[in-house]
Amino acid sequence: MNPEAYEVMARTEDEHWWFAGRRRILASIIEALNPGPGARILEVGAGTGGNLAMLDRFGEVHAVELDDYARARAAEKTGVPVRKGFLPDGLPFDTPSFDLVCLFDVLEHIEDDVAALRALRQLLKPGGSILLTVPAHAWLWSQHDVKLHHFRRYTKKTLRQCCDEAGCRIARMSYFNLWLFPLAVAARFADRLLPGERSLGEEPPAHPLNAAFLTLFGSEAALLRRANLPLGVSLLAILTAT
Repeated sequence: MNPEAYEVMARTEDEHWWFAGRRRILASIIEALNPGPGARILEVGAGTGGNLAMLDRFGEVHAVELDDYARARAAEKTGVPVRKGFLPDGLPFDTPSFDLVCLFDVLEHIEDDVAALRALRQLLKPGGSILLTVPAHAWLWSQHDVKLHHFRRYTKKTLRQCCDEAGCRIARMSYFNLWLFPLAVAARFADRLLPGERSLGEEPPAHPLNAAFLTLFGSEAALLRRANLPLGVSLLAILTAT
């Protein structure tokens, strides 16, 4: 990612409705997966460490991050050792050793996404899972994606094709960030019409609005415990080895 994006992430990920709401949703998904006591969990592309405390509730957490600044901030903030590595062929592991591998809004940053998933599949213990999230809908492409160095946004079809080619079975796939979808569409089209150094939504809004957005977005955790959502700004998927 753009180095400035890591600085923004480090400053905002504890409180910003997007990061905080996504953590609520992911925690609910992982709880339902029930990786079990003593589970070994890996986050690849851990950024500045905003998800590590949440993941620590479910097992023994390991983390990998390419960027030196982000890796140092993550280790400082969480105490979790964050090793240097990258996808698809620069991970510091060589044996199937994880019950859960997490990839949260990372796959879109990797040019060879099939090779990346194939590498992660090889790290899974028997019965292990990959939990990933990606941005959805190519028609939402904007300056926001350019600034974050995305290669693509996904549809269910393109993500399914990627998983199939990587030898991963999709146990579940759903959109999420449904309630705020109209606002996100407006923001992305505004980025197209009024391009600037910052994309809309990068900084958290005023506290009352941020709290309201967090309540709306975070409420999807309960919905996703019961059913898949038909639309949203993002996709999540649970994968297993075929």
